[in-house]
Amino acid sequence: MSELSVTAESRALIADIARRPVMDIVRGAFFVGILLLVWISLRPFADLSGFYVGDVVTGKDAVLYALFGVLMVAMLALTLRDNQPALKSLLTPAFLLFAGWICVTVVLSSDPATSLRRLALSVFVIVVTATLLLLPKSQGELMRWFGIAALVLLVTCYLGVVLAPDLSIHQATDPQEPALAGNWRGAFGHKNVAAAMMAMLIFLGIYLMRAGGWLSGIAVTGLAAVFLFFTAGKSAIVLCVAVLMLTALMPVVCSLWGRALLLLTPLVLLNLFSVGTVMSDTLAAIADRMPIDTSFTGRADIWAFALESLHQRLWTGYGFESFWGTSAIQNLQEGKEWAGYASHSHNGYLDTALGTGLPGLVLLIAAVVVKPLRDFQAADRGGNDAPLTMLFLRIWLFGLYLSSMESFFLDRADTIWVTFLIAVFGLHYLARFRMRSEVYSCARTALATSAHQPSKSNGTGVVSRFSAVTIRSA
Repeated sequence: MSELSVTAESRALIADIARRPVMDIVRGAFFVGILLLVWISLRPFADLSGFYVGDVVTGKDAVLYALFGVLMVAMLALTLRDNQPALKSLLTPAFLLFAGWICVTVVLSSDPATSLRRLALSVFVIVVTATLLLLPKSQGELMRWFGIAALVLLVTCYLGVVLAPDLSIHQATDPQEPALAGNWRGAFGHKNVAAAMMAMLIFLGIYLMRAGGWLSGIAVTGLAAVFLFFTAGKSAIVLCVAVLMLTALMPVVCSLWGRALLLLTPLVLLNLFSVGTVMSDTLAAIADRMPIDTSFTGRADIWAFALESLHQRLWTGYGFESFWGTSAIQNLQEGKEWAGYASHSHNGYLDTALGTGLPGLVLLIAAVVVKPLRDFQAADRGGNDAPLTMLFLRIWLFGLYLSSMESFFLDRADTIWVTFLIAVFGLHYLARFRMRSEVYSCARTALATSAHQPSKSNGTGVVSRFSAVTIRSA
């Protein structure tokens, strides 16, 4: 009887898919496919037995460049006609000034060719990410596609642990970090990336449950939490819990300044007692009294080297993505040869300053710290979907905190960077476009008719076919 039931359900699902317009299937395939491309990458389950850090900073992956170039054109073709208000809304002063300054740093770069090449891939990825949330036409589609992508990623990681543990779990024979032996990394190249992604998937699972997708939400949350535990990613675990606790206070703390104080104070403290300890003897002395590793697992040395290098080009930096792994690092003193093989400084804010100077750091903070918080405030006051808004807030906040210990800002197609960008763009759209209750079967003419009606609730924008701001009627 159960077999007959499963068969009937399968037939019903196939029939439902067959009834859908071809473009609906194409949109879903692009959404899920892009997420999996970013999360799993073209080179999953890297063999770390012959891995060298210098291999990851060449920036010459022609296949990746070509693929994201094609995806950018395809995504613009899929979204441009029906989502012009949403796309035009991205031309904000914060985004434009930051983008303009990055272009300046490419011209002034110590290695203009490398900066320009890496900027090209970054532009491809940012455009693809900015248009990704414009693909679903309803909250139901968004939930379903997010759930499918998350479950495929989790199943892939677990299968790797079971079927290919030498490629999914750090080994004692790994030449770079043998001390990590036994820590799960799944399809990712390092347990820290795996841990960060699992924390973000926990946020996604909670969103699915709150939005009504109980089965997929419980599965995603449970599988991600177990995997996170076995990565032994202490920073990701602590930050995940901290983010959940802080964001739970949002209904209590309602003012913008109150929320800024609550959410951004930990960010300031994280940077003061990490990078700040190599800048100030007073902070270092305070950190010594804390129950923490004051070397931050060897990060203190690399922070000191990065700060010393930054002082030489404080205002312009070394150029977009053209410091680590380039000719900018030369004539190294004895004992600092390791800097020639490092890929980043383990601090996103410091790396941004190295590449774009202090003006670039200030503009980054304006674009991805201050602006998203203001967007969350506007979306929350406008009454937009609370579970979705909270999902983006949690991913954004987790990314900000994590960047105090890791470096992924502006890192082209980096897994954490793209997921963080999805949250930034999601908050941007939710702050400017009014939620609508739309059933999946609504006629396209009805959507087109409502596409230019001003929001009567918050006055921040227009109703668009941007579907993360449309929900299926109950």
